[in-house]
Amino acid sequence: MTAPAPLAALQLQLDALRSGQLRAADFSQAARVQTAMLALPPRYADVLHQLLDRLESSALFAEESCSFSQQGLLDSLQLWLDKAGRQLAGR
Repeated sequence: MTAPAPLAALQLQLDALRSGQLRAADFSQAARVQTAMLALPPRYADVLHQLLDRLESSALFAEESCSFSQQGLLDSLQLWLDKAGRQLAGR
């Protein structure tokens, strides 16, 4: 089954963020817009917004800091995308 267009677009943007082709702030803004179009339970939005807030904060640091791991946040965003896709698929 194909992911809904907003999730597919968000996956492409996450890939661009990982490769350095997209800034964290731009990804965060796009993610907030894209996910507003999805019919997900409210807890999904809560978790995503927490992750995006942390991602935006981590972008303020040039290096990995003890309180923020950008790689860990990107992995968490990927996990969120995977779970949101399964939720929308009815699993």
